[in-house]
Amino acid sequence: MRLVLFGPPGSGKGTYGERISARYGIPHIATGDLIREEIRRGTERGRRLAGYVEKGLLVPDEEVLAILRERLSLPDCSRGFVLDGFPRTMAQAEALDRLSPPELVLNLDVGEEVIVRRLSSRRICRTCGAIYNLISAPPRRPGVCDRCGGELYQREDDKPEVIRRRLEEYARLTRPVLEFYARKGILRTISLTEEVGVEEGTARVMRVLEGKG
Repeated sequence: MRLVLFGPPGSGKGTYGERISARYGIPHIATGDLIREEIRRGTERGRRLAGYVEKGLLVPDEEVLAILRERLSLPDCSRGFVLDGFPRTMAQAEALDRLSPPELVLNLDVGEEVIVRRLSSRRICRTCGAIYNLISAPPRRPGVCDRCGGELYQREDDKPEVIRRRLEEYARLTRPVLEFYARKGILRTISLTEEVGVEEGTARVMRVLEGKG
């Protein structure tokens, strides 16, 4: 099964990707993680990637594709994969079709207001980096990390006005890609409204994968 997961920031792609991976025994591949690992290893390519990341620039497609090509060539991808975070643009979608075309594309449809509430409730410890959510996983004491007692803060890109801009950019970039996969007949959209928890969301995803949704 060669699967691509689409969804805006905060839609739960990582969570659902890991659950699909566990169920079907195929790797969950997040391109952001691949880039961070390359940088951590300090390779020549990693140093190039760090230059883009540190300047807040998008990593060029050819760099991302080179990393992805190597990852998909590993033995654990022989039965398939779950791609998370790629493709984001038409150029990337066309490149993926040449490299290893997906058999199914899942689009996680989560309302804008749900995502704004979800992401704007995130808080991070300045000392140890622990992550909390004021709605679903709050700290025991407001503003204080349970783990180390450090101060909790809100990232700039977790503020509502920034989140809305990120969502607008996501929609602008990915709309043509989703239309591309819809024309191929391999796009399935899964509605994940506010009242849908992770377990029900997982059940909906699995039903689609099993041809029942």
